[in-house]
Amino acid sequence: MLGYSDSAKELGPASATLRLFDTQARLSEWAAAHDVRLTLFHGRGGALGRGGGPAGRAVLAQAPGSVGGSFKVTEQGEVIFARYGQQAIAKRHLEQVSSAVLLASSPRIAERTAAAAAAYAGVARRIDAAARSAFRALVEADGFAEWFAQISPLAEIGGLRIGSRPAKRGLDPKDPKDPKDPKDPKVPGIPNAPTVDLKDLRAIPWVFAWSQTRMNLPGWFGLGSGLAAIAADPDGLDVLRRAYREWPLFGVLLDNAGMSLAKTDRFIGARYLALGGRPDLTRHVLAEYDLTRRMVLAVTGHDRLLADRPVLSQAVALRDPYVDALSYLQLRALAMLRGPALREPVPGELAGDRERVERLLLLTVNGVAAGLQNTG
Repeated sequence: MLGYSDSAKELGPASATLRLFDTQARLSEWAAAHDVRLTLFHGRGGALGRGGGPAGRAVLAQAPGSVGGSFKVTEQGEVIFARYGQQAIAKRHLEQVSSAVLLASSPRIAERTAAAAAAYAGVARRIDAAARSAFRALVEADGFAEWFAQISPLAEIGGLRIGSRPAKRGLDPKDPKDPKDPKDPKVPGIPNAPTVDLKDLRAIPWVFAWSQTRMNLPGWFGLGSGLAAIAADPDGLDVLRRAYREWPLFGVLLDNAGMSLAKTDRFIGARYLALGGRPDLTRHVLAEYDLTRRMVLAVTGHDRLLADRPVLSQAVALRDPYVDALSYLQLRALAMLRGPALREPVPGELAGDRERVERLLLLTVNGVAAGLQNTG
């Protein structure tokens, strides 16, 4: 099983995508050399930060020899309804995936993909190194975990009945792999002073919390730095543009990042980031967003995000105003809950206020998730 979610949470989306491709290629070569039939189980979630995106293109972007006439993949969350909720859509989706599996299994497509991967292997390694460095610099910054818990409804997500598992490891009595911390609550609640250990945090709430802030950071952060490392060469931008046209994996990586960027609202996202009182981290995130957006447009040759996806672009534009209103309500609730007045309530005086604000926050979390059609 290939773990898209945890790989992206550990390395960033660009490095995780490139390394998973390389891993599949090496596994396929080994299986062929030892006459072993290999079935790779793709543990993809619905969000782009968890390996989601157009399924047909994802299949065509797989490493040569890794498909071999079959494709095993998870379907999770709202993706099930979106792809199979109506018979006509379900049939079309299955036709697209089946077609992609047949094409990806053909020798001609496999040879073309292998040639492109080999031609741009050096470029991929440099993108991987720069993107991973940028991503780790953010998540390993002093105080990042506490800042993240302050700027997002991460702690409150544990109080929603929307997941099959607790938001963090160490809270699941049925999972023997989960380490137990005596300081952890027995049931996920809504703490007054939210804290989080990123190592224990599961990938789903990581992605979900970032989508609530409207930044969608797990879908793009680090890619701009990776692309900029190549673009700094005299002919670097031309090399990236050729890779975008010739290597299916690289094309999918950039197009998925473009979708994630298009669903990001920089203005509203900056309001969330400011709640943490860390201007340095806010500048870091926004600078990488600006760089990634600029580099993606430069490589794809588009004048705006989603220029080649007019239907999706229109859908995002139509629903954004409704989601924006909910985001501003959520911002107000978060600011109150993270402020000193409600953080240390006086018994019998502010308990009712806290309860009402917490309920408002959870209602906005549900509303934003429904509007963005994304719970991670």
